[in-house]
Amino acid sequence: MEIVAGSITSDRPRAAEERPGGPLIVTEDMELLDDLLRLCAAAGAEPEVHHSLPERKGGWEEAPLVLVGDDAAARCRGASRRRGVFLVGRDQDDPDVWRRAVEIGADCVLRLPDAESWLVDRIADVVEGVGRQALTVGVIGGRGGAGASTLATALAVTSARGGRRTMLVDGDPLGGGLDVLLGGEHTEGRRWPDFAASKGRVAGGALEESLPELHALRVLSWDRGDSVVVPPEAMRSVLAAARRRGGVVVVDLPRRVDEGVAEALAQLDLGLLVVPGELRAVAAANRVASAVGMVLADLRVVCRGPYAPGLDEQWVAGALGLPLAGELPTEPGLVAAQIAGAPPGASGRGPLARFCTAFWERALVGEGVA
Repeated sequence: MEIVAGSITSDRPRAAEERPGGPLIVTEDMELLDDLLRLCAAAGAEPEVHHSLPERKGGWEEAPLVLVGDDAAARCRGASRRRGVFLVGRDQDDPDVWRRAVEIGADCVLRLPDAESWLVDRIADVVEGVGRQALTVGVIGGRGGAGASTLATALAVTSARGGRRTMLVDGDPLGGGLDVLLGGEHTEGRRWPDFAASKGRVAGGALEESLPELHALRVLSWDRGDSVVVPPEAMRSVLAAARRRGGVVVVDLPRRVDEGVAEALAQLDLGLLVVPGELRAVAAANRVASAVGMVLADLRVVCRGPYAPGLDEQWVAGALGLPLAGELPTEPGLVAAQIAGAPPGASGRGPLARFCTAFWERALVGEGVA
């Protein structure tokens, strides 16, 4: 087994104890205050409210977000310069608003109700303690039966075994369910049909806690019903929520690129295209790569042996015009282990587990993801 791809940037989750409190609101405008309290409630935040600069030490400097009403800008002059200060009001035609924003060092000016949706997202980020987003890796089969679901599951199991916050997302409604590969099809928790109507922002913490926990990771899979569609809005909202939790997100994707899959591809840091070492597989993978490459800039090849005469991993990657992420030799006993109830990569031994371990070591080098 060989890992040859370059490293990629990963994102650390913020520990629970590091999460900041709610935003600081500074205003005497009761109508504006009512609006801001309503937006905080929608984001699940408990704000601290003052009519002018807080008297307690650090009240201004340590707040994760500061919302200053137009009426209070003059009272906030001289406050310490910091990031995360927004000047908020409702007058769309005030010519002096930018001068007041500069005087208090505001990052931007927000006008309600136009900016309400954007502001709710920023407040919700504060509630969730959003730091760096998760390293998000998609796995796609170059042809049917290439082993993409097996690799995706093994990557997630290996990541979780290394102590990282990990979520495995089943983006292929016709794949049979990744919870089955993990031996947890009967485990309580929400599945994709529960999120089909999701639009806008989904709370990352609530998403994580609602999913089945299997082998120290969270998995979003399919139930045994007839629903086979993930609307684009739901895919966008759910994956964005998963990424905000930090750590690692692995997405198993189908070979066809519909609107929902395109939304998933747009949120990946990189994609792994699993290609068996045979000419027909390379031809099929070339069509998949063309479609995926229209959305995803970083797509790499994982070659799986055995190879047809005259082929090797370098030839396959060269024929597809893609960088080589590594090689997966044949692994005797993998199917028998799965029948016995062990998910791919669970043992930590064998070519598949070694590939996954080496992949994460290289991908997360220097990032300290835990």
